[in-house]
Amino acid sequence: MYILGIDLGTSSIKASIVDAHTGWAVASAVAPKQEMTIQSPNPGWAEQSPSIWWQETIKAISLLDLDLRKKVAAVGISYQMHGLVMVNKKGDVLRSSIIWCDSRAAETGQTATQGLGAAFCFRRFLNQPGNFTAAKLKWVQENEPETYAQLYKILLPGDYLAYQLTGELTTTTSGLSEGILWDFHNHFPAYALMDYWHLDPSFLPEIVPTFGNQGIIRAEVAEVLGLPCHTPVMYRAGDQPNNAFSLGVLHPGQVAATAGTSGVVYGISEENTYDPQGRVNTFVHVNNEHKKIRNGVLLCINGTGRLNAWIRQHLTNHLSYAEMNAMAASVPVGSKGLVCLPFGNGAERIFQNRTIGAGFWGLDLNRHTTTTLFRAAQEGIVFALHYGMQTLLEMGLSVQNIRTGNASLFLSPLFCHIFVQTTRSILTVLDTDGAQGAARAAGVGLGVYASPDEAAIAGLRIVHEVHPDPRETPTYALAYEQWKKVLDQQLTQLNT
Repeated sequence: MYILGIDLGTSSIKASIVDAHTGWAVASAVAPKQEMTIQSPNPGWAEQSPSIWWQETIKAISLLDLDLRKKVAAVGISYQMHGLVMVNKKGDVLRSSIIWCDSRAAETGQTATQGLGAAFCFRRFLNQPGNFTAAKLKWVQENEPETYAQLYKILLPGDYLAYQLTGELTTTTSGLSEGILWDFHNHFPAYALMDYWHLDPSFLPEIVPTFGNQGIIRAEVAEVLGLPCHTPVMYRAGDQPNNAFSLGVLHPGQVAATAGTSGVVYGISEENTYDPQGRVNTFVHVNNEHKKIRNGVLLCINGTGRLNAWIRQHLTNHLSYAEMNAMAASVPVGSKGLVCLPFGNGAERIFQNRTIGAGFWGLDLNRHTTTTLFRAAQEGIVFALHYGMQTLLEMGLSVQNIRTGNASLFLSPLFCHIFVQTTRSILTVLDTDGAQGAARAAGVGLGVYASPDEAAIAGLRIVHEVHPDPRETPTYALAYEQWKKVLDQQLTQLNT
């Protein structure tokens, strides 16, 4: 039996077919070959066309072996979080999706925090509205009334993908929580927030279980994709909860990390906990139950792989990432005094939704080269994650053992080394990814696996483990302190 997993990312769509009995991927494909573009018509804006997501999903699946596709028994979906997709009664998309790294609604979100009170927002939503999906919808209401007037339902990116597959407009509890549209206290949608903003609750789609039948793929779509008729969609989750699932991170004490377009450290809490300063966010995890709380506490740095991709595109002569990593490894710890802040991909939550900007400090035209920039960028990304992880520690989460997939920046031995030396954690790199995890998760609904726990570990293989070397710890600690001095200076200037 085979299961198809689809991972709708910011840069690309990945599709994987997994053998349900072994949990191993037997085929994988990515589309497009070049990264999908992000449109930014104004500073701080970030949009993508949902139609592009669907076109690239079709391409990615079409690259998989047809004989395998014909044997697929179910589909699972992972997707980029927090985006806003708006459709009318015909199901037509009304505008480009305002995606996760868009900052335009940060001030809009602040109005609700002030109006409802921060304590109320944290108690009910475990988050401030910030610039998440609900705030983006309010921004459209205020700034694009003609578009808003045509609205029938709002969807998250994964909801849109499921709609294209099944023709059904649905969402999940976990999905609503990532949009700040879930009331943790009352266990229903965030009606208090929607009422405050005069948003019609009927805009919310029907809620379906995270694991289980979420609709049958339409016959005409199944034919285009080469899938059997009546194939069900059996799972849906945002990329970070799904990544955690993919790595077997389901319970307190377990921590997942990613470093794709954005960088994330994601731990599990068994309480409705939150950071009173709103520097990290709490969402419903995939295996949450009413009487057995499992929430994901998410630290996000927007500009990780996005920074690396920008450097590759604009500052190299078509070097590969592997070549950049090898060159960066030749530069000593501390990047010869060059400091990089990676915060150039929108408002950062760890700075309470303020925009810091990316840049290099201490550039010496006689000592530094593009190779130095490569190293400084990787150090800056890790140092930013380490800075944010202090909030997780304050909340009582353990970050001593961290799991990640063998992908993106964690493909770089140098990046892994910088990460463990700076955070002083043990890093376990596993041979899995979001598409494979989504496929295995769909097996829960099929009954192939008895529980999410069983599905999460099916076929997981360790690529390698990286341990900190205490002999190098002081050197990295010094480099981090130099980096933090520059950050503190920038924050001081921002506050004045």
